[in-house]
Amino acid sequence: MNLLKLNNQDDRLDALKEAVKPFEDRAWKHDKEGTFPTENIKELQSIHYTALTVPEEYGGKNISLLELVKAQEIISKADGSTGLSVGWHMGIVKNLAETKAWPQQLYKEFCEKAVNDGALLNNTASETATGSPTRGGKPTTIAVKNGEDWLISGRKTFTTMAPVLDFFVVSAAIEGEDSVANFLISRESNGLSIEETWDSMSMRGTGSHDLVLDKVHVPANRLAAYLTPGDKAAAGWLLHIPACYLGIARAAKEYASSFALEYSPNSIEGTISELPNVRQKIGEMELKVMQSQHFLYSVASQWDNASETEQQAMKPELGAVKLSVVNDAISIVDLAMRLTGARSLSAKNPLQRYYRDVRAGLHNPPMDDMTIMLLASHTLSNSRT
Repeated sequence: MNLLKLNNQDDRLDALKEAVKPFEDRAWKHDKEGTFPTENIKELQSIHYTALTVPEEYGGKNISLLELVKAQEIISKADGSTGLSVGWHMGIVKNLAETKAWPQQLYKEFCEKAVNDGALLNNTASETATGSPTRGGKPTTIAVKNGEDWLISGRKTFTTMAPVLDFFVVSAAIEGEDSVANFLISRESNGLSIEETWDSMSMRGTGSHDLVLDKVHVPANRLAAYLTPGDKAAAGWLLHIPACYLGIARAAKEYASSFALEYSPNSIEGTISELPNVRQKIGEMELKVMQSQHFLYSVASQWDNASETEQQAMKPELGAVKLSVVNDAISIVDLAMRLTGARSLSAKNPLQRYYRDVRAGLHNPPMDDMTIMLLASHTLSNSRT
């Protein structure tokens, strides 16, 4: 199967649903062992999923943001860790096509590797000293001029998909200047290593280890872009994050609904699906899923159809989607566990994994407090006009 050869969105999504079915069983093993689902990523590469956001001029499909969030929801329903991991690559490639932030030749070279070899990248911006890069901290990773080239040293945290990344987009402060830049660094670079530090209770299969850089030589043409720390530009591609947690919530809802249809304690006639309090919880879960999907899909579609200027005005909606969908996903999993009872706490029950995984969404950008402040500013600004 080659998704690049399918010209219809629905055909691609249907094919993806079939491809990810094995991910559901593997999720148990990787969660238990804290291992990375390399086989899942390889299978997504083999069907050319990871090339779908590459522009058509470089051999990809340039899929819409709406299709991307639907696809990421499908993957994450099967395995949240796989969905969140590959979502970073998919979204960054799409964002670079939209913003043209990199030199054309550098982006073209990467895209051709993504299409022909399944090459993967991710941003590496988080550091212990700075916290979330969205809050504007200057990196402690340093780029030192070395002739025409660069030597880069530092440590990055939360390098999601580290076990299989081919390229790392590393933010570094330039020595002797106030400037910060992104550098595209190959995995094969001397002085680059991965320290396996990921021990989270949530999203245990994302392989979000530390990236260690010790005087890594970076050619001059791999300086990808200068940055403004904490840049607040609107970023539609980050909707892959709420799409992931919505997928997990849907998995929890379906598990709980199936349980209700099958479980028949001897204290009642029929199954618990006929009990009013159980039906109440099922209805509440369905309502939250419907609301989340409509909110997510409508804003993604709005982004697809907006001009660049209109997109930059969408920051409040984009932040609101993430906050709303993630918090509703947490509520949906909670309702599923209340319906299922104490058995949902068993290590053999998928709900306890969904419960741990959806909590991680609170710590993905943008943060809830920043979104609320943005919405307040947006409302007050509009009230003055």
